[in-house]
Amino acid sequence: MIDIKLVRENPKLVKDNLKKKFQDEKLPLVDKVRKLDEEWRKLKYTGDSLRSKRNNISQEINQAKKQKKDSKALIKKAKEIPKKLKKLEEKGKKLEVEIKEIMLKIPNIIHKSVPIGKDSKSNVEIKKVGKPKKPKYKIFNHAELAEKLGGADFDSARKMSGKGFYFLKGDLALLSAAIINFSRDYMVKKGFEYVEPPLMIRKKVVQGVMSFGEIEAMMYKVDGEDLYPIATSEHPLIGMFMDKKIRKKDLPIKITGYSSCFRKEVGAHGIEEKGFFRVHQFNKQEMVVVCEPSESYKWYDKMLQYALDIYKALNIPVRVLEMASGDLADLKAKSCDIEAWSPKQEKYYEVGSLTNMEEAQARRLDIKIQGGDKSYFAHTLNNTVIATPRALIAIMENNQQKEGSIKIPKALQKYMNNQKIIKKN
Repeated sequence: MIDIKLVRENPKLVKDNLKKKFQDEKLPLVDKVRKLDEEWRKLKYTGDSLRSKRNNISQEINQAKKQKKDSKALIKKAKEIPKKLKKLEEKGKKLEVEIKEIMLKIPNIIHKSVPIGKDSKSNVEIKKVGKPKKPKYKIFNHAELAEKLGGADFDSARKMSGKGFYFLKGDLALLSAAIINFSRDYMVKKGFEYVEPPLMIRKKVVQGVMSFGEIEAMMYKVDGEDLYPIATSEHPLIGMFMDKKIRKKDLPIKITGYSSCFRKEVGAHGIEEKGFFRVHQFNKQEMVVVCEPSESYKWYDKMLQYALDIYKALNIPVRVLEMASGDLADLKAKSCDIEAWSPKQEKYYEVGSLTNMEEAQARRLDIKIQGGDKSYFAHTLNNTVIATPRALIAIMENNQQKEGSIKIPKALQKYMNNQKIIKKN
């Protein structure tokens, strides 16, 4: 959520940003919220004037009583003011709700470096790490290979839980755990505090960390309760700073969180297919930074490098795609995707996403930095360290041998009792 002052003082900037995001249908909202804000400020001015008048009358009443003068007329005037104030306050609260609802729909101001484009077709490749492999022998589909190795049971999970779920077994389950353990240890060595967060959050947190479009497409809801299963540990990790003032000397705050994640994947292509690519439940290691506004883009670059180093250690070729303006969710100021190479499909696919929210989440959740006599909103960033289903696909395809076994990346072997290869069970 942007500052209402920006709408008041520079509506052209806000409208230009909407145009860059190809959200022209929201342009009337800027003028509407300015009008409502002007009305709210007039009400506030009137209310402040009435309170001042009430204080003056109270003084006059006291003076009249001291001088033993008739104060009935003054008392009558004083009694009328609270009624007027109550009406003004009720109207003001309604305006505040309406203003907030509109402000939540107006997207964050994108960073000047963001490429302008309507959708993902305009995303820009900015870096590649590792050389894509194109084996001369046949590469098995990851789901087929997982079943051949006795490492997954999709059919039983589908009968039990529905589409988009799976049982992970044996060495593949151990490999999945090794991926998390390796990435967790890597982030801890980089000075991040390890946290296991709650797996459910309240609506206030959901609305604080996500745009409306993301909530609708991603989040499950617990019937009859104000609880949502998390789509990523980023959400509770940011939420735990809600309504807090952080001391300047305690920044930056660096957290790496592990959790299961739950997503509806509304409209997702491939949810009908057997495999790990689009699923409703998965495990993920996340990194989150809360920092000074002046430091956030330095952390953006560092966090990107951490993720790239992890994939390099796992011998998985990846590339970085800078997200175009029209492909950015409304809260994001700048974002990029990390994509892994698929030898089977001979193309890259998304395995993680890095985002600088700037002060958007902090403003919604009231996360401030206390610096001397003043306080101001923090900047928040998040990045996928690794998500196990898609990382498993990348390891299975890029380390698949001719006979269908899987070489375990050296970085993971110590987490699997020094096992070097996964064969049919």
